[in-house]
Amino acid sequence: MDTTFPRLMQDHAKQRPNDTALREKEYGIWQSMSWSALQTMVAQMAHGFHQAGMQRADHVVVVGANRPRLYAAMLAAQSLGAIPIPLYQDAVATEYVFPINNAEVRFAVVENQEQVDKLLDIQPDCASLTHIYFDDPRGLRNYKQAGLFSLDQLQSEGERMAAQAPGFLQAQIAKCQPDDVAAMFFTSGTTGNPKGVVHTHRSLLDRAKAGADFDHLTHREEVLAYMPLAWIGQNIFSYAQWLCCGYVVNCPESAETVTIDLKEIGPTYYFAPPRVFEGLLTNVMIRMEDASPIKRSLFKFFMDVAKTHGPKRMDGESIGLVGGLLYALGDLVIYGPLRNNLGFSRVRVGYTAGEAIGPDLFSFYRSIGINLKQLYGSTETAVFVCLQPDNQARADTVGVPCAGVQIKVSDEGEILVKSAGLLKGYYKNPEATAEVLDADGWYKTSDAGFIDAHGHLKIIDRVKDVGRIQGGANDGAMFAPKYVENKLKFFQFIKEAVAYGDGRDKVCVMINIDFDAVGNWAERRNLPYAGYTDLAQKSEVYQLVLDCVEQVNADLAADKLLAGSQISRFLVLHKELDADDGELTRTNKVRRGYIAEKYAALVSALYEGKTTQYIETAVKFEDGRSGSVSATLALMDAKTFTPVGQAA
Repeated sequence: MDTTFPRLMQDHAKQRPNDTALREKEYGIWQSMSWSALQTMVAQMAHGFHQAGMQRADHVVVVGANRPRLYAAMLAAQSLGAIPIPLYQDAVATEYVFPINNAEVRFAVVENQEQVDKLLDIQPDCASLTHIYFDDPRGLRNYKQAGLFSLDQLQSEGERMAAQAPGFLQAQIAKCQPDDVAAMFFTSGTTGNPKGVVHTHRSLLDRAKAGADFDHLTHREEVLAYMPLAWIGQNIFSYAQWLCCGYVVNCPESAETVTIDLKEIGPTYYFAPPRVFEGLLTNVMIRMEDASPIKRSLFKFFMDVAKTHGPKRMDGESIGLVGGLLYALGDLVIYGPLRNNLGFSRVRVGYTAGEAIGPDLFSFYRSIGINLKQLYGSTETAVFVCLQPDNQARADTVGVPCAGVQIKVSDEGEILVKSAGLLKGYYKNPEATAEVLDADGWYKTSDAGFIDAHGHLKIIDRVKDVGRIQGGANDGAMFAPKYVENKLKFFQFIKEAVAYGDGRDKVCVMINIDFDAVGNWAERRNLPYAGYTDLAQKSEVYQLVLDCVEQVNADLAADKLLAGSQISRFLVLHKELDADDGELTRTNKVRRGYIAEKYAALVSALYEGKTTQYIETAVKFEDGRSGSVSATLALMDAKTFTPVGQAA
């Protein structure tokens, strides 16, 4: 698109000044902000920023949950030609030091006292950081630090300047061009320091419009913005596409109220990673386990009907008169109330991305009438690379290339992408940029995959993670750890898995159980437990996990390419993997190499054939305290199967 974010905001304010642009829930009540009110707020902030010394190309970190004034602050910075950098609000303070110093950040806009405390704590290590602005003043009355201001102060000062220089802001917005840098997003830093991914107005808005056109989005959509703005997925859906389409973005009161807010808003356009859909389904199944026998039987009967006819119905295929009548009855008594209870009664388009979604989970949502689809993209591609058409949604693919995208597969099996949505480069890192962008403009995704006979893209794993089994019965077999991990995570009882096998004679896995799902399962069987560590090591829980592992092995045995990746041994970890402990990224991706080093004793025990292993691990608690968790873990063998088509 040949425009910029501030110009789009002004266009909406001119065309539909009184229409709602944003809603925020505060003290249980939804408050609306019109496009004209947003324009006024942005103007006040922009003038205030200018008075504070903000210049073109300055970097501004934004830290907090989705809040209207944080959105306005980003627009205000972009109006002056400055560059917002959203950071994860749940990161520990030390994780902000590298991005702030790397980008020489002078200005920060944060949500509340928690974020202010973090930035004040690291300010001595961040010499460039001189101005910190906060949205929520609660708890900050007695803070007197130099350079700390409220957004109320910023707006008041900006309002006075706007009255004195009425043409200033419009002139600044006119200077901003589509190919100017619009935002920067830092990668999760799985293997080292994070990299700043630089995007222009054109690259972000080109992909936002491509996605909007693909699904026929209009200004009438309702979106619930509850994922971190630092995640490019949320940023595209609730910021870039918001300004592209002009729909309403709704900001929940808190993370704890999201499920309630979801039901109250009833979004028409919804986006979430698979773990959110998994969590919602787990809660449904837990409630059904506690229901009366009649309700459970009714639920099971109509879910079987949905499984048989629902996906075909969603794909526009005929399900016959009897199937249609049964499905309509099921919709009346089960599917409709269930969609309403989940908050999905109005969802017209729903997307999941970030990780593979289990076929059963994917089928469940589509079978009850929710148009759930998958997409493929990354921070570097501004998200939209592949999308699934409404009638071609399948669990084992990530869709077809959307408008303006070219895809090819290298001789090594790596997916290469070319589009107008590609990153401009990595900030201050030309070497890393040259590694991913070739001379012809192709971006190397680092993902291994292929285009199937229907033109859909299939992802196998990260190229660097695809390895080979060495030695043993499966010598030379392909090993794709992420593929194995995802198949395990498709089970409601398994929350996380970490697989090893490259260069080894067999595949071994470390597993996190889903505490809520397994806890409910244990309670229904009168199995007492004292907490996660105790529950994880119960022999009954190991048997439950073993059943899941062996089902995965049976599935892998039917896959000619990955039959050698069957799991030989596993253990259930004594603690949940946590980003605060360095085991996951802030987007909840496994840091496999770090975990291998941290739990080297466990990895060795798995491959040495031990049946138990003592482990003690340092942990960080939510209140900032440090401690340790120890346990003697059981290690268990799993049954493997002869690959289909191979003689036993």
